[in-house]
Amino acid sequence: MKSDENQITVKFSSDTAKVEFDKISREFFNHFKTKVHNFSIEILYQRDSENQKQEVKTKRKIFEKFIEKNPLLKDLDDLMRFDLT
Repeated sequence: MKSDENQITVKFSSDTAKVEFDKISREFFNHFKTKVHNFSIEILYQRDSENQKQEVKTKRKIFEKFIEKNPLLKDLDDLMRFDLT
């Protein structure tokens, strides 16, 4: 996200995401600064706790998503009575 004319804020959802981004960030930002011809860009890192909604995916929820894609699975579940607990 562009914060200011010479400032970019990078938001992360987790520390793991930041570690993975750190592996490529130097090369990425060097290329970016060269491309835009602005070497005074400042990068700020920020933890984004707003978007940290993690849904617990149970076998039942996964199966229900498959049912949305293929309704015949519902008939199969009714017939076989799968134990998805």
